[in-house]
Amino acid sequence: MKPANALFSSLGTTIFETMSRLAQEHGAVNLGQGFPEDLEPPAVLEAAARHVLQGPHQYPSMMGIPALRQAVAAANARFHGLEVDWQTEVMVTSGATEALADCLFGLIEPGDEVVLIEPLYDSYLPIVKRAGGVPKLVRLQPPRWDLPRDDLAAAFSDRTKLIMLNSPMNPCAKVFDEDELAFIADLLQRHDAYAVCDEVYEHLTFDGRRHVPLMTLPGMRDRCVRIGSAGKTFSVTSWKVGYITAPPHLLAPIAKTHQFLTFTTPTGLQAAVAEGLAMDDAYFDGLARDMQARRDHLAGGLRGIGFEVLDCAGTYFLTTDVRPLGWQGTDAEFCLHLTTEAGVAAVPVSAFFAGEADRHFVRFCFAKNDAALDEALSRLSAHFGR
Repeated sequence: MKPANALFSSLGTTIFETMSRLAQEHGAVNLGQGFPEDLEPPAVLEAAARHVLQGPHQYPSMMGIPALRQAVAAANARFHGLEVDWQTEVMVTSGATEALADCLFGLIEPGDEVVLIEPLYDSYLPIVKRAGGVPKLVRLQPPRWDLPRDDLAAAFSDRTKLIMLNSPMNPCAKVFDEDELAFIADLLQRHDAYAVCDEVYEHLTFDGRRHVPLMTLPGMRDRCVRIGSAGKTFSVTSWKVGYITAPPHLLAPIAKTHQFLTFTTPTGLQAAVAEGLAMDDAYFDGLARDMQARRDHLAGGLRGIGFEVLDCAGTYFLTTDVRPLGWQGTDAEFCLHLTTEAGVAAVPVSAFFAGEADRHFVRFCFAKNDAALDEALSRLSAHFGR
């Protein structure tokens, strides 16, 4: 029989699914996959139940219900000083991953070059390739994850269509500062390129750091697409409610892609997210404060066991160097060993690079409740005899 699509047929199961299955098989505490625990705001859950019962239960507009699009526009103004027309510059999607696919399929022509920064979220590269884009990879290096400015500049050319920019950055927890963003903005202007900005962790920055959308910099308003996620902002990852903010000339082709992928998103969940985005600052400040406390809890425990813990400026994730523990194998082998022998699941950081990478860094998710973090640390302490 004729083969299916070669690109997707060649892809393996995601590292998150692989490690989660392994964790279930061995009864391991799962600190691999980035789903949060005990952080869902009750008011948003109650709003979802109310709206699901009330209806309506038929297709809403493919662009999203007006209440949520208006709430996204208001949040742009409130948190980032961005004035947005909700009718022409906001669209709701079935999660941020769908939003990413909409943007890449809607903006890339075959042969266009796309700049990608490693380590990178696993959906970026397959979609760029399937859209016909030519990936130009630029690598951040641990432990500091500094922006390699010469390499980034060399990756741009007159054939560059866009850069994928993830900040706060999964998996390495880097938050790009204004000076780095200004450097990227200059490259975009010089090469007449766009930026698709994955900002799903925009409310999860720590130690007084501030998330700055690239769209807010001079000259960037018409070159940037911003992607947000209710899953990350309200800790409801199964809801799959995302949203795109973009100038009309970019949103139009993105919306054409969206109409032939998921078309729309559950009405009741959209309405609940709209109410959530209108909550007062105490919720958003509390979310970051709570997550920072969980970061510090896990980081302190891991250091006590012997891991070297890298700086974490945002997101859900801690990167650790396992060499101080005396481990001589790869990061993937370490994660397999940890899951099956110690009963704690983590993810190898090398899985977030397209080519060869350092193989002694392991990522843990700290968006878990205290009981899970304590149990994981207890198991690790017992396993490593610390």
